[in-house]
Amino acid sequence: MAESINRVVLAYSGGLDTSVILKWLQQEYNCEVVTFTADLGQGEELEPARKKAELMGIKPEHIFIDDLREEFVRDFVFPMMRSNALYEGLYLLGTSIARPLIAKRQIEIAKMVNADAVSHGATGKGNDQVRFELGYYALQPDIKVIAPWREWDLTSRTALIAFAEQHQIPVPKDKRGESPFSTDANLLHTSSEGKVLEDPWDEVPDYVFSRTVNPEDAPDTPQVITVAFERGDAVAVDGEGMSPATLLAKLNELGRAHGIGRLDLVENRFVGMKSRGMYETPGGTILHAAHRAIEQITLDRGAAHLKDELAPRYAELVYNGFWFSPEREMLQAAIDHSQHKVSGEVRLKLYKGGVHVIGRRSPNSLYSEKVVTFEDDQGAYDQRDAAGFIKLNALRLRLLGRRDR
Repeated sequence: MAESINRVVLAYSGGLDTSVILKWLQQEYNCEVVTFTADLGQGEELEPARKKAELMGIKPEHIFIDDLREEFVRDFVFPMMRSNALYEGLYLLGTSIARPLIAKRQIEIAKMVNADAVSHGATGKGNDQVRFELGYYALQPDIKVIAPWREWDLTSRTALIAFAEQHQIPVPKDKRGESPFSTDANLLHTSSEGKVLEDPWDEVPDYVFSRTVNPEDAPDTPQVITVAFERGDAVAVDGEGMSPATLLAKLNELGRAHGIGRLDLVENRFVGMKSRGMYETPGGTILHAAHRAIEQITLDRGAAHLKDELAPRYAELVYNGFWFSPEREMLQAAIDHSQHKVSGEVRLKLYKGGVHVIGRRSPNSLYSEKVVTFEDDQGAYDQRDAAGFIKLNALRLRLLGRRDR
């Protein structure tokens, strides 16, 4: 028998899975359900989720639909972008970085409505269950978490549809057939996985892509843009200042037109299995390239190389769901300290799936034409100093060579 729960906050999309979960929670736990739908820039109309929740008996005051786009980019995407994090060297962590914000807001709502539990629709095979629940427990250690996919016996889409029909839950026509793949979207990216994508030898069908044009069909003329940075964060595109979410949306628009940001990846999930997914991150791909470019002239070598060592660890923490961990916060403090002088402009050329850095400048630049020139540097650098530098660095190699010769 299910334990006693009075009120639960459900992360609710209004889709088939979470609508079934809503009804299942009402039945299995005989509890009041509060729905929470986050607008993270996924590009879908969210008001139908409100109507569907009302249809299923949820009180209007217990339906939360929150626009979190600015908070998402400002407090989650941009801090991550400062780190240059790429999971397994490729993935810009679009799904991973959204989960801690959803968990944070869910817990805030749970406190507002005096709920004693939270619930999500992540399956028992994936990473999201871990990300959600590590966030919940970090923010409210004693919260009760209900994960229906780990409890119920509805183990197939056919079973879900049968349950929905039994309880008069509307089932969209596109859910009645076998879904060719599943997707997750927000302002940073769209991910697709499953079904037609499960064989890693098969090329991703073109109909899977939704955020980008085929690079082969992109314009034959390159487009040059500038991205301006202040203290490590992008603040303007082509001289126009923008809020974080507006700026990322603008870069998405530019990236979409030029087929930028497609990634076919077989990754190692935290739960142990490998999975194949297709990611589209148009604006994030441009932003990542631009940020690395402005760091090239504003970061000292030691700081830049240390950041490159920290980035994989940071990416792994975000991927595995440890956003609210002390180690991620420690890394963030170090990364943010490195960004104090990371200001300036980067010029990029967008062309048929590629992002090419063609210029960068900064009032804080460490690059000196006078020192690096092949022409007369007028005494800025004494080349004779290199001899002693080389001999000191070669000393141990010479000693090893003499011993082992």
